[in-house]
Amino acid sequence: MQKIELMAPAGNFESLQAALDNGADSVYFGVEQLNMRARASINFTLDDLQEISRRCKEKNVRTYLTLNTIIYDHDLSIVKTLIKKAKEANITAVIAMDQAVIASAREAGMEVHISTQINITNIETVKFYAMFADTMVLSRELSLRQVKRITEQIEKDQIKGPSGKLVEIEIFGHGALCMAVSGKCYMSLHSHNSSANRGACKQNCRKKYTVIDQETGFEMELDNEYIMSPKDLCTIDFLDQVADAGIKVLKIEGRGRAPEYVAKVIKCYREAIDSLEKGTYNKDEVILWMQELEKVYNRGFWNGYYLGQKLGEWSKGSGSHATQKKLYLGKGMHFFPKAKIGEFKIEAYDLTIGDTILITGPTTGAKEIEVKEMLVNDEKLDKGLKGDSVTIPLDFRIRPSDKLYKIVENKVEA
Repeated sequence: MQKIELMAPAGNFESLQAALDNGADSVYFGVEQLNMRARASINFTLDDLQEISRRCKEKNVRTYLTLNTIIYDHDLSIVKTLIKKAKEANITAVIAMDQAVIASAREAGMEVHISTQINITNIETVKFYAMFADTMVLSRELSLRQVKRITEQIEKDQIKGPSGKLVEIEIFGHGALCMAVSGKCYMSLHSHNSSANRGACKQNCRKKYTVIDQETGFEMELDNEYIMSPKDLCTIDFLDQVADAGIKVLKIEGRGRAPEYVAKVIKCYREAIDSLEKGTYNKDEVILWMQELEKVYNRGFWNGYYLGQKLGEWSKGSGSHATQKKLYLGKGMHFFPKAKIGEFKIEAYDLTIGDTILITGPTTGAKEIEVKEMLVNDEKLDKGLKGDSVTIPLDFRIRPSDKLYKIVENKVEA
């Protein structure tokens, strides 16, 4: 069983740092507009590439630039600029689906990964793209049996990419799924002239719809389900079967989600992958990981089509089913390095001893701790209120740009 690379989403520097702090082996991110989350996340700029590369190199983490949208003629100069800057910043690879991007990356001498939007479902397609790419993301609709057949054939036929190494197979492991085949959806384009395939999805499928009989006018709600909104994919409870399928890279979806989501999901999958290697992976651990994953944004979980399911499982609502939520409390003011104490200004709600807090920031990432002691306006008190200055012992540095949240239970409708 080969070691699985854990690939994390990074929609901004908070999420990037959260991924690095929680054990990601690689990160993927978009720059400017030519990526599939152009509107869903803040996205990085060209000037950020050097800093992304620096942070990741320090932790020996691979970096993947997503350039996986439909490309028009007027985009080609931007594509070449992005690839040139990525090469200069020593970004590891480009994730692409358009042949123009693939060709430009190869011409620049950059490693290419084939995006799921290409919809690879068979070994002959793998052989074709092996002329250009070292890693390929298979179609999301394949079963693990089909995935394993492809990875075994790669080994048997010694199918190698431009690097001279055997082609590596990547699959989605966790996060949002789209009703469309491997994410190639046109609903948003038809309804809002906003193409999902250009990174501008309006998420029509996440809404509730009523079916109307055009002849009689009879209206019907379909079992109160959001019939085009799939539950989120989760593979942690059968990760041993995923590993047995011979995949090399497990991709966590979520460039549009919050840094605490990245921190929590990467931490759980890091522990799960490591437990597989140690031979300690078991059902009791899986139950604990599932409880942790349920705390952050999700639409409910299912196993996708990996175990042979023919029909999708649909979410019961348009929003999150997370068992916890965050409340904004205030912001970081100062850090005292010798005493290892962080000072915060409370701007909303209150903070009490025993509360679990979340601190996020571009350099801090996403750190979650329990408040065991604090000073309120330099007095040892159990509660801080709006307007108060509180100091808390911390084993990490905070910055004035950091935000302070309180984690509370979230009532989720069954």
